[in-house]
Amino acid sequence: MTTHQFHPSILREYDIRGVVGDTLGTSDVKAIGRAFGTLVRREGGSSVCVGRDGRMSSPELHAALCDGLQASGVDVISIGLGPTPMLYYAVNELSADGGIMVTGSHNPPDHNGFKMMMGKGAFYGDDIQELGALAGSGDFAEGKGSFCEEPLQATYVERLLRDYSAGDCSIAWDAGNGALGSVLQDVCARLPGRHDVLYGDIDGTFPNHHPDPTDPETLHDLRAHVLEHGLDMGIAFDGDGDRIGAIDGEGNIVWGDQILALLATELLKEVPGATIIADVKASQALFDVITEQGGSPLMWRTGHSLIKTKMAETGSPLAGEMSGHIFFKHNYYGFDDALYAALKLVEAVGRSGKSLAELRAALPQMINTPELRFDCPGDRKFVVPSEVKERLSATDCDVNDVDGVRVTNDDGWWLLRASNTQDVLVARCEAHDEAGLARLKTTLVEQLSLSRLSAPVGL
Repeated sequence: MTTHQFHPSILREYDIRGVVGDTLGTSDVKAIGRAFGTLVRREGGSSVCVGRDGRMSSPELHAALCDGLQASGVDVISIGLGPTPMLYYAVNELSADGGIMVTGSHNPPDHNGFKMMMGKGAFYGDDIQELGALAGSGDFAEGKGSFCEEPLQATYVERLLRDYSAGDCSIAWDAGNGALGSVLQDVCARLPGRHDVLYGDIDGTFPNHHPDPTDPETLHDLRAHVLEHGLDMGIAFDGDGDRIGAIDGEGNIVWGDQILALLATELLKEVPGATIIADVKASQALFDVITEQGGSPLMWRTGHSLIKTKMAETGSPLAGEMSGHIFFKHNYYGFDDALYAALKLVEAVGRSGKSLAELRAALPQMINTPELRFDCPGDRKFVVPSEVKERLSATDCDVNDVDGVRVTNDDGWWLLRASNTQDVLVARCEAHDEAGLARLKTTLVEQLSLSRLSAPVGL
């Protein structure tokens, strides 16, 4: 019986992720494959789809993963190089019993990892810990699974475009040299209007900029291209194609919750009264827009796996996060596909008869801080929000504890939550005006001080 112990840092809440050659090696990856394959077989399954992103280490890790899966008796369906949503699509379309994407997402080039599905559902949290314990016990299933290659890019592109209905428009698309590049170029070649693809070559060294569309620093080239050529908008993606960022025709960033507000407004015309889910970091303006459009807003915990699970529980047709994960269940599969979301955004803009800049300007304009992340010991990061909740429970504030504490008063709201993937706390404040924002910041700083923590830069 062969047992395997993983580096304690790689088994995360939503995925497995490490530094290649340091905390994550091929022996780890084979053990991941054997353990996951064993769990699939215990669930009565026999097939797993596997895909990989464009990182330099991904081919080697993909091979080790497939070896481990096959050694557990699971049949491997390899879809090759492409974005994470194409892997989700493969699992759904091929009726596989699970799926694993080899991807480091938007992390630095020397990082890599795995996003997983059991059946058509998310594999996260306790599931990942169970995988780690199983590897530690060495109680693997034995067998000799088959291997086949199933290229799906052409059919995936067809599915993305199947329901698309927008007229001519001019858009710059920034693939960031990520795994979406080839799919994006195929899609853009079939769209009406002008479509300029920036950094569409897949390159795991990310030579032009870090592939994280929520970081304003990564949007400079996209903004410059939109403004120089007078385009309608710009759309950016992260390294594995499951998160979206946007720039309007005037060069303004359209944040994740603003994108969701525009998509929700359009969707609620087709599905009146629908429940729309957003994470606790989203603006109150989003929840207000959903209500005004006749929808039912639901605030939920941050994390793409958590949001997908809540969608399945509630039957929600649309959900999203500040981080740019957008999930469509209406006429789609319910997973986070940034290119599908981008196409729906282009449709929504076209149907409105207005520009994206006009639609963004018409949304309620709040004043807020960026997401502020600061170090906190692992044994304190969940305790501190609980302490804050207890202190504020006797006040007039509205304290929502669905994910940390989101505290609302007449000025606006502030949030303090623990990261599920790092030893950090995350804070954010939003108000109607500068004076209100200052008061919210003061209150948050006071609460951190009472829990013996220094305020992060920006508060």
